[in-house]
Amino acid sequence: MILKQYYLECLAHASYLIGDEESRTAAIVDPKRDIDEYVNDAKVYNVQIRYVFLTHFHADFVAGHLELHDRVGAEICLGANAQADFPFRAVSDGESVEFGKVRLQVLETPGHTPEGISILVYDMGKSESTPHAILTGDTLFIGDVGRPDLMASVGVTADALAGMLYDSLHKKILPLPDDTLVYPAHGAGSMCGRHLSTETSSTMATQRKYNYALQPMTKDEFIQLVTANQPEAPQYFSYDAMLNRKERPTLDRVLKEELKPLSLDEVLELQDSGAQTLDVRDPADFAGGHLMGSVNIGLGGKFATWAGTIFSQHKVMAIIAEPGREAEAAIRLGRIGFDQVIGYLKGGMEALTHRPDLVGTTARITAQSLAEELQTAEPPLVLDVRKEQEWKEKQIGHSVNIPVSHLEERINEVTRDRQIVVHCATGYRSSIAASLLEKHGIKNVMDLVGGIKTWQQAVEKPKSSLGTAS
Repeated sequence: MILKQYYLECLAHASYLIGDEESRTAAIVDPKRDIDEYVNDAKVYNVQIRYVFLTHFHADFVAGHLELHDRVGAEICLGANAQADFPFRAVSDGESVEFGKVRLQVLETPGHTPEGISILVYDMGKSESTPHAILTGDTLFIGDVGRPDLMASVGVTADALAGMLYDSLHKKILPLPDDTLVYPAHGAGSMCGRHLSTETSSTMATQRKYNYALQPMTKDEFIQLVTANQPEAPQYFSYDAMLNRKERPTLDRVLKEELKPLSLDEVLELQDSGAQTLDVRDPADFAGGHLMGSVNIGLGGKFATWAGTIFSQHKVMAIIAEPGREAEAAIRLGRIGFDQVIGYLKGGMEALTHRPDLVGTTARITAQSLAEELQTAEPPLVLDVRKEQEWKEKQIGHSVNIPVSHLEERINEVTRDRQIVVHCATGYRSSIAASLLEKHGIKNVMDLVGGIKTWQQAVEKPKSSLGTAS
């Protein structure tokens, strides 16, 4: 039996290929939308992808089930409670799909979503009665369980789903043998839970011992525990959850339309008509020079998540990238269903060589310089764009907190008659924020290089060491 995990760091997403060498058959579980990696590996393993399973309708990315059906003819398999616009095979609790020495047995495990399933993987060459692994989707994570509040907007309450989740865990998953391997659909950094581990697999014995949500408690205690203090979900989550139910264009078709070079005049015309302009270069490069009115979300960070948070899926978008990276940007946007890219600026920033009047820059300030400025008679306002909890845990002086995810809706709270220094943890989110402020006509902005982490190293630690020495 072949069991391969694919882990996509930027979305903290895990997908799986399960194959059988004897029957030359494979299934893919929870695929990402760009499917070349699975198709290429199937050729290497000399198997044909005949099945594609979704453990549920994911909210944080658009799955590649339609792409695999279109490209290789894979049959789409969903839980029996799923409702979708495309043809699929509904698999009920206890139902199995077998090929060669592999058996995939479905467990209906609602809770994160009503239609959620988990998949027991049997390597029948070793045992026909003891499962080798369980693919838990978003029902059980390593160190956590799926949040039950994401479907609250479609008529199912978080409390009701949390009750279903408790039953799914206690009746279906917790009875499994200790050495059953646990493979979830997400890891640390995913917004589908609170305390996900950096580990991408585990065993039932380890989860029983260390997972806080699997400790002995009543259903009411569990419901209260898993519904409290869940992080705010990005605005695109509900859009993606619905898109995964729909018949839609495949990524290949979308990219053929999107990867079109645009002249500077065409991009300017699009901007004037209300189009979104996304600059995907690193923050330092953006600060050095960018097309005025563009927003910076660098490919080097949680690009898709932040693009889905800041941008609207209902407005067309033009990309500005380093030449050669336009396709990467479009693919990563496509992973969250942002298919409204209309093209990219041909030549990138080189297209503005003879138009310096269109080039904006973002002033940057070091931690040491900021420390000096804060001691002057007219200190700058420090705008912290991290999450509120981050701000409460550690602040720079008398900073003001507006999380970058809410900056545009709270733009009127930002002063225009005082120098502003914007910062986050490392400089990634603050570059987004600085570009948004500039887009809204606020020019008196500086970006703190390296964020609060550099501040702590350059300003606070030296002070601490000096105090200790004295």
